[in-house]
Amino acid sequence: MLRNREFRQFATFFSLMTAVAVVLGFAINTAAGILALASAVAFGTAFFAFTKARYKRIAQISNQIDLVLHNADHLYIGESDEGELSILHSEITKMMLRIREQNDALKKEKEHLADSLADIAHQLRTPLTSANLILSLLANNPDENERKAFVRETEELLVRMDWLITSLLKLSRLDAGIVVFQSELIDVNDLVCAALRPFLIPMELHDIDVQIDVPKGMMIQGDSGWLSEAIQNILKNCLESAGENGKIEMVCTDNPLFTEIAIHDSGAGFEKEDLPCLFDRFYRGKSADATGYGIGLSLCKLIITRHGGTIIAKNHPQGGAIFAIRFPK
Repeated sequence: MLRNREFRQFATFFSLMTAVAVVLGFAINTAAGILALASAVAFGTAFFAFTKARYKRIAQISNQIDLVLHNADHLYIGESDEGELSILHSEITKMMLRIREQNDALKKEKEHLADSLADIAHQLRTPLTSANLILSLLANNPDENERKAFVRETEELLVRMDWLITSLLKLSRLDAGIVVFQSELIDVNDLVCAALRPFLIPMELHDIDVQIDVPKGMMIQGDSGWLSEAIQNILKNCLESAGENGKIEMVCTDNPLFTEIAIHDSGAGFEKEDLPCLFDRFYRGKSADATGYGIGLSLCKLIITRHGGTIIAKNHPQGGAIFAIRFPK
């Protein structure tokens, strides 16, 4: 207690007041002096005992805080009946719970980061291994046609790796919160056309029919570049599912509550066990012949949710898969 400057000041002041009171009491008569001395001793003893108990309780709370700072797992601060200490106890309990939640979140983030790095390494190792194998075959193959085929296959692997790395960089930027989305009015028809543009040649080569139904004048608010990226990831998934001679429909609707962009393909749809995990990062499906890296749909959902929208995926009653993107008004 004596380490506390306020307590030392109070003790000094109380001692002086006691001395003055006792001197004045004895100056009046002996009985008054004895009464003043006895009252001062009683009051001082009670105050000292009460203050000591409070400081002991504060010291216990301080020790508990020190344990929190040293990552103790099991902490307990007993209830206090005193007003100030009860409030202090409540606030420290809140702080402890918050710190525990943050520690748990950090542990989960570290575990997720470790798993993600392992997945990324695996995703990059697969095309690299294939490229190395193709290069060794290319070096020892005298046939010109086969050499050209190997070169094309290597180029495709490099394109896939480039897409993977670019997507991972975009995900990391979004996760870090360093991306600032522009807020502008976007014509939905222009957005859909911009998203389709990179796929026009592949669609023509694979004879995929695309039908678009977008009412004129339909507008949404957001960043056209990032939203186009999100729709492109859905279209990429739909193109792979539709296959040769497939069909893709894009229907946009508007109502007082939200604007919806629905994309439906003529593929095989989703397996029931895959539906809850479609937008999970690095999830590729339980099918043995599943393709892709499990990044596109995760990136798509992250972009849309950051714009305040929602996205769902399900099997269409008439067959195939359907993605529905909604932007609330």
